[in-house]
Amino acid sequence: MMNVLLWVLAGVLAVAFLAAGAMKLSQPKQKLAASGMGWAEGVSAGTVKLIGSLEVLAALGLVLPPALGIAPVLAPLASLGLVLVMLGAMVVHARRRETQMIAVNLVLLALAAVVAWGRFGPYALQ
Repeated sequence: MMNVLLWVLAGVLAVAFLAAGAMKLSQPKQKLAASGMGWAEGVSAGTVKLIGSLEVLAALGLVLPPALGIAPVLAPLASLGLVLVMLGAMVVHARRRETQMIAVNLVLLALAAVVAWGRFGPYALQ
């Protein structure tokens, strides 16, 4: 049962971060800032693309390696990477006093942490 829950959580995270990362990769930072991502104004375009790339890679790493049976250890590493990305996002939003976004980051961080715990620990994929 827990294995199914971890797959569902990984799938939800993968969809969310694939969409978010693709948006950051495909849109100029000015358009992102105008659409509500005000933090993009304070960083370089390269930083926005780097964050988007990390999100896309993590999304793929959550699902593809275990689904294909190739290096399944990448799934918990990807979820741990998302924990770090969300910690960074929380710092940025805290500095900008965007408390609602911190709540979203905290939920995503918690989901990623559960996947990391489960896949590194008792429900590791072989």
